[in-house]
Amino acid sequence: MYTIYSIAYLLVLLFLLPFEYFKRPVNLRNIWIKEKLGIYSSELIRNFRRCIWIHAVSVGEVMAAQPLLRKISEQYPSKKILLSTITDTGRQVALENAGENINVVYMPFDLSFLINRVLRKINPELLIIIETELWPNFIKSFKKHNTPVVLLNGRISEKSFNGYKKIKFFIKRILRDIDLFGMQNEVYSSRIMELGAEKDRVIITGNFKFDVLKPDKIPDWAGSIKGRVIVAGSTHDGEEIMITDIFLMLKKEFHDLNLIIAPRHPERFNSVAEMLLEKKLDFLRRSQINKNQLPLSNIILLDTIGELAKVYGIADIVIIGKSFKAHGGQNPLEPALWGKAIICGPYMENFPVIQEFLKKEAALEVPESKLYETLRELLNNPEKAKTIGLKARELSKQNSGSVMKALEIVKQFIDPDNADFAQK
Repeated sequence: MYTIYSIAYLLVLLFLLPFEYFKRPVNLRNIWIKEKLGIYSSELIRNFRRCIWIHAVSVGEVMAAQPLLRKISEQYPSKKILLSTITDTGRQVALENAGENINVVYMPFDLSFLINRVLRKINPELLIIIETELWPNFIKSFKKHNTPVVLLNGRISEKSFNGYKKIKFFIKRILRDIDLFGMQNEVYSSRIMELGAEKDRVIITGNFKFDVLKPDKIPDWAGSIKGRVIVAGSTHDGEEIMITDIFLMLKKEFHDLNLIIAPRHPERFNSVAEMLLEKKLDFLRRSQINKNQLPLSNIILLDTIGELAKVYGIADIVIIGKSFKAHGGQNPLEPALWGKAIICGPYMENFPVIQEFLKKEAALEVPESKLYETLRELLNNPEKAKTIGLKARELSKQNSGSVMKALEIVKQFIDPDNADFAQK
């Protein structure tokens, strides 16, 4: 099966390679192609032998991994960490947050001969996969080199689970090469076992995102905004126009109201800006705001990467994107850290933690048809909004600690004499 997969992967790669290469900025193209081919600098190879390799596919996984990266660096200051990503945005965020002992690279193409060449040179001590990135040859190559493989902060969405079940015979073989699974909750734990993971290799550690530190401060430009603010975070196609229309209705009653829209994907920044222009709205792109400039528009398009978590601090109300148009939702934990009132749509299946928020009245779930009414109620009743936000912050605190559980797992593989299976 691995042979069939590798042939199919190579054929698709040969077809897509020119598009993937030329879609990237000129300054990234050579870096991308070299690292995707497993060609790393001699300095990296020399300094990162026996490193801990952590793979986090994109922005969300990179941000989720930050608390673990900090803890490993504190516990093992002499250890080097190689952090691999797949997306350009993931790489950018990883570089912005990387400490002195961390090097950020693109993960090589999932072809055994490329990965094996890298592993022969670097010989990592441990591979940590964040969430559930099941690259067959990548995982198999590490096991072939006798490198332990652990999956941490594991989750499997219902969509992915249904897809994996169709090729369960192959997934089960991949899972055999993973030494231990640290899953976020019982649902994900049950799913990974149903796909073939052995029960004694699966433990529940919680969600890293509860352990993400609240940003130190609100950006200066955001802090200078006057009046109340609604932040629509990680929005997807169709949501921006809906939220903007509702904002214009609310603006008639609440004259001091501001809206910050943060599209989930950078490639949509321009299309959202075009939509706002077509509606003849006065708005400002975040990238056009100087450091000490006071924003003069009531609508701001957040067209930067890695700033949303800080911007939540200025919000009175946060709308969770990707939850109104059946896309699976986005992370509610970042605004919860700030103690903000959270509103989401009915499509949050990728973040089942929201059910706990709803149960504890730490967030509100509303359909698109009720969004205007709900926002209006909270704006008229700021104490209610404050109460929801405080419950969200308290819930976040109660669920923290998952990173320390994950660190105990890491210790089992890099400090075998101190292995402690008490967490199991």
